[in-house]
Amino acid sequence: MVLISSSSSAETKLSEEGLGQALFFDTNFSINRTMSCATCHEPAQGFTDHRTNRGKGMVSMGDDGHSIGGRNTPMAGYANTSPIFHFDEALKEYVGGQFLDGRAATLAEQAMGPPLNPVEMALPNAETVIKRLQENPIYTATFKHLYGEEIFNQQGENSDSIIPAFIAFGRAIQAFEKTDTFSSYDSKYDRFLRGEYELTVLEDLGRTLFFSNNNVNCNSCHKLKAEDSTKEPFSNHQYRNIGVPSNDELLKLSDVKNDYIDHGLLENPVVSDLKYDGKFKNPSLRNVAITGPYMHNGVFKNLSTVMEFYDHYNNPKRIINPETGKPWKEAEVPDTIDKEELKAKVLSDRKIDALIAFMKILTDKRFEAFLEAK
Repeated sequence: MVLISSSSSAETKLSEEGLGQALFFDTNFSINRTMSCATCHEPAQGFTDHRTNRGKGMVSMGDDGHSIGGRNTPMAGYANTSPIFHFDEALKEYVGGQFLDGRAATLAEQAMGPPLNPVEMALPNAETVIKRLQENPIYTATFKHLYGEEIFNQQGENSDSIIPAFIAFGRAIQAFEKTDTFSSYDSKYDRFLRGEYELTVLEDLGRTLFFSNNNVNCNSCHKLKAEDSTKEPFSNHQYRNIGVPSNDELLKLSDVKNDYIDHGLLENPVVSDLKYDGKFKNPSLRNVAITGPYMHNGVFKNLSTVMEFYDHYNNPKRIINPETGKPWKEAEVPDTIDKEELKAKVLSDRKIDALIAFMKILTDKRFEAFLEAK
């Protein structure tokens, strides 16, 4: 970790990655100076928010100690595998971007969002971010070194454009998020591919099921490369509606009406076609076993529940949500569910256990101790 003390010389200059790392952990870019990027994306906790707060783990709480978001905080780990948000003409699909609706095209754009979000870090404008940045002589010297002596004097071309220094702020954090800190590829699965780990019987069954086109359909959304390729992100970075129900517990905590609907990709300002209503970005399965709760609204607490939810589309016996003891609720956006990709053979409990065992070996080595705590 890059540490900048009060005794550091103003002549000290950081690399762009080092600058981004310092900014990532700096709480001075939130209104009350108590919240940083790492607050909701703690590297030691699998790049997720493990705080016990008003959001109850489903969503993150803001710097004001009260406000909460409406979506489960995405894992920042392996976010660097996602391409720039775009429409793929060959696939006829939207692909990539950041946030669950892809509204930030790049990691840099994503990093610029939370400081100005009123329910997150809540600074009033980009100028305030830059003023706080200039309070630190190391930041000031590094910005001028990396982005030009005039970086703090440059203004946007018009009142609607973003000032260059704030763009550089996002670029620096992006540079840090592109490092191996966020994508180590050293899980048991990666070690298996290198011949350094032998799968258990259950893990091997889960691997077979996962990559099979004749059993379950996991790889239609959670595979980008050929089977057993190195540095597989376990997401195709596309968008799907799998019929997730609304989260009543979250709605009670939020300042929204009970009939609130999250329209997913349709919330992205560049997307207007109603066929994308309710579709969310397919998350990476890297570290998935330790980064619950699950789905865009944190509605499911356990990975086993997620698997039973998928199975209920094909298994007439799988009618009860094990977390509520009640039948599965209707989808939040029922009309655009990707039913074809949800078709699969019925899963036995053993096959569910096997798939979970496989997903557990996608956990980075430094986080494997969290598996034992579950």
